[in-house]
Amino acid sequence: MLFTPKVQAALEAKQPHFKAYQNSLQEQQGLVVDWLATLAQQTAASLSVLLDERGVAWPGARPTPEFDCAPNLLLPFAGRWGNHVDARGWAMTVLKDRPVAAVDGSQITPSRDFSIAVGAVQVGWFINFHEEGGRYIKDVEFEVLAPGELNDGDEDASDHSESTFPTQQINRLRFVRECDRLCAIMAEYAGVEERQRPLCLFDGSLIISFAGQMTPAHAQPYVRAVRQLLDCSERYQVPLVGFVDSSLSKDLVTMLEVMQNRPGGLRYTDGGLIRAANLLSGWGDRTPFFYCGRDDRLSRNGLGDFYGDVAFAYVQLGMGRAPARIEVPRWLVEAGQTDDAVDLVRAECVVGMGYPYAIETADALTVISQQDRQRFYRLFEQFAKRTELNFSQARKAISKQIRR
Repeated sequence: MLFTPKVQAALEAKQPHFKAYQNSLQEQQGLVVDWLATLAQQTAASLSVLLDERGVAWPGARPTPEFDCAPNLLLPFAGRWGNHVDARGWAMTVLKDRPVAAVDGSQITPSRDFSIAVGAVQVGWFINFHEEGGRYIKDVEFEVLAPGELNDGDEDASDHSESTFPTQQINRLRFVRECDRLCAIMAEYAGVEERQRPLCLFDGSLIISFAGQMTPAHAQPYVRAVRQLLDCSERYQVPLVGFVDSSLSKDLVTMLEVMQNRPGGLRYTDGGLIRAANLLSGWGDRTPFFYCGRDDRLSRNGLGDFYGDVAFAYVQLGMGRAPARIEVPRWLVEAGQTDDAVDLVRAECVVGMGYPYAIETADALTVISQQDRQRFYRLFEQFAKRTELNFSQARKAISKQIRR
């Protein structure tokens, strides 16, 4: 239970901290303007040379050829509408006969309330063909993990506690299965005409910095999954887009700091910097793509060598908030297909009222609610009795169910 007066008092006590943070960002606005003015004087070639001269292996970002077509980091969107009806009309024109696919996952982690450890991963996918007849595909796959699969002997016990290790395993499996499913979709449609190959949406970033917090053995499955995803996209020539609605990335910021020889000089995220400088003032406006050169633990230990095969840009998809980050494989930039992919993402976000409709649909299809989890355990209990497994439930869990 949350006590409103207690929360309000705690927030008031921290007001100076929030004010100080806000003031520090405001003080840096002048610095942002100066650094962006310096960046505007560069070409893609001169910027690449400058970054190389700095001798930094991972300078945050490197320019693509789009940089020379984007004065002040702006590639404006030509479409402007007076109402959502007109915007939706544009979106449906863009999406007509263009398949869009998305995958999402959910999981059930083992509970100490039950005598047998059991977990599950559900992955769902949605393919909207945007055809006259409204054809689409919706499906899920459900995988159960038994006790032996939750405690394999190859793991480094020093890297996890007893309570978190199975959860880590299931989270990892979910990520891998989502990537596997996207690869399967790419392979299935590889042989069709180019415009009939689906735009494949990945809900999240392809730059998996979080894996750098793990031991190499634990990080490897994530790395292999993303490498495979990028490889499938290029091999089958199927466009892939990683979509991050609220990104905290600082790749552009890091690049500016490297340019100025001022590591750690800015407290902004990329999205915060773009907002502070008002670089993207109109809906649909975007930055040019940059090749990712993120400096994190994964890139420093050699596991993030694929980062350079990912390009990112920021797109304004909702006024009054930070732009979304979209990521694509390097081959898509080199093939000159980024404009088409970005237009499809814009159209999906019009239909989805600010978020890609296909991702929203895959999420709704796949999400496992608390009620679903309780139903899963009831089904598991019935299964255990039917197969004469030793199954019991903790009294505390039973008491909670009765009270709630």
